[in-house]
Amino acid sequence: MNKIDLAHLRHQGIDFVVFAADARSSTNSARDELLAELIVAARQQGLKVDKAALAFRSGGSTRFYGTPDLVRFLSRTGVPRWTHTLKV
Repeated sequence: MNKIDLAHLRHQGIDFVVFAADARSSTNSARDELLAELIVAARQQGLKVDKAALAFRSGGSTRFYGTPDLVRFLSRTGVPRWTHTLKV
């Protein structure tokens, strides 16, 4: 079982979740699969998720992967403070 930090926030009426995680292989399909798994797990924990993204380190900087407009928002604002831990 892995522990994954996440931020569950509400901005302009939208509930979004940012997971501190990356897929084992750095492909879009692997990241899509991981993001879908984590969204299901977060919802099972009672969190409302309208949009979601992964936050991970690559090449010495933080990268985001997920819902395009959320990724753009996070790219401007940075990684939010982690609010929960998810066990998957």
